[in-house]
Amino acid sequence: MGEQSAQSGAKGGGVTTRDRIVDAAMRLFHEQGFAGTGIATILREAGVNSGSLYHFFPSKEALLEAVLEKYTDLLQPIVMQPQREASPGDPIERIFTLLHWYRQGLAMTNCSLGCPIGNLALEVSDQLPGARALVDANFNGWCAEIRRWLEEAGDRLPASCDRDRLSRFVLTVMEGGVMQARAEKRIERYDESVAALRDYFDRMLDDARRERDRRRASKP
Repeated sequence: MGEQSAQSGAKGGGVTTRDRIVDAAMRLFHEQGFAGTGIATILREAGVNSGSLYHFFPSKEALLEAVLEKYTDLLQPIVMQPQREASPGDPIERIFTLLHWYRQGLAMTNCSLGCPIGNLALEVSDQLPGARALVDANFNGWCAEIRRWLEEAGDRLPASCDRDRLSRFVLTVMEGGVMQARAEKRIERYDESVAALRDYFDRMLDDARRERDRRRASKP
């Protein structure tokens, strides 16, 4: 999920002190990383004192877990549902609408921020098991939604298509493309990854079309 989605999720409704702390930490962890963000910076950006922060979060690690939980909560309303609304009738095209949404986030930041979940997966998963589990939950939720879209495609995909594996492959293309674009500061690396995925889907769609034609031809 991009920074713009996190900020959007922070808007609307009554904002509590806890909300302000989590929202500030979301933005700062995305911009500076978990290790690079000091508690004093979070306090300043949230406009709270240390007593308020530690009232809700006994440690910086507990605050990180709250941030990751919020990302999971925002996955459907901020990330997935808008793509469903943008491509309601074509679940395959919806996947590429989603990937384009990530591309827009990369382009807006000149390939400098990337996906905050992917960033945190690389930074903290080995040291903080609680955060690792929440990163994994976010990835699992992301893939589960892509799998539902693939199920909607029905026989447009070959009968042999493993939709669980394919949903993971889509995630791998997105995260890998983001990392390569950030490494070179070139959006073309992301575009190349998505183009290769598009070619793979086109081949699967052609295979499924031939399967349907054979079934029709074999009917008496």
